[in-house]
Formats: sequence, C-alpha cells, structure tokens
Amino acid sequence: MKQPQWFSLLGLAARARKLVTGEELVIKDIRKNNVYLVIVADDASQLTKKKLQDKCKYYNVTLKFVADRQVLGSAIGKHERVVVGVIDKGFALKLLSLL
Repeated sequence: MKQPQWFSLLGLAARARKLVTGEELVIKDIRKNNVYLVIVADDASQLTKKKLQDKCKYYNVTLKFVADRQVLGSAIGKHERVVVGVIDKGFALKLLSLL
C-alpha cells in the first residue's frame, strides 16, 4: 500500500527533530508560540480534542485531524501517538498543503 505524501513528510520532520509529541508537551509549546501546526488522531478522546481545539483557536494555531493513532505513530516511527505538533514553519506549511 502506497503511503500518502503527508505521511512521508511527517516522518522526515520527525527525523529532523522538528516535531513535539504528547498532549502536555504540545500544549506547553502552543502557549510559547513554538508550534505552527497541530495534528490530532481522529480517535483521540473528546476531552483531548476539545482541549486542543480551544488552545489552537486561542493561540491561532492550525489544527488538522488524521485517521487514527496507529497511522500517526507509524508516520513518525513511534508506537501510537495521539497528538503531534510541528515546530518548523516550512514543514508546517507543506504538511498543511498536503493535508
């Protein structure tokens, strides 16, 4: 099965250390204005989704949803991940155009 382009680009961003993963770390970096794009697994809990939507709206950060936590985790070479924050503007813009 061929992977979508955003999948490969997210993996490249992970290898370049331009991502932050985990709900609390992403929220902390959103507050510091270090995150340009937040990607959330669609199977995240409703509380997690609402918390991230509220933070992203308040701090004017783009939020996108992808299939599930297995897809998001395998894209960055980790086990399951629910939320990923992109801390590089170039990667964020390109990922946004692919999503």
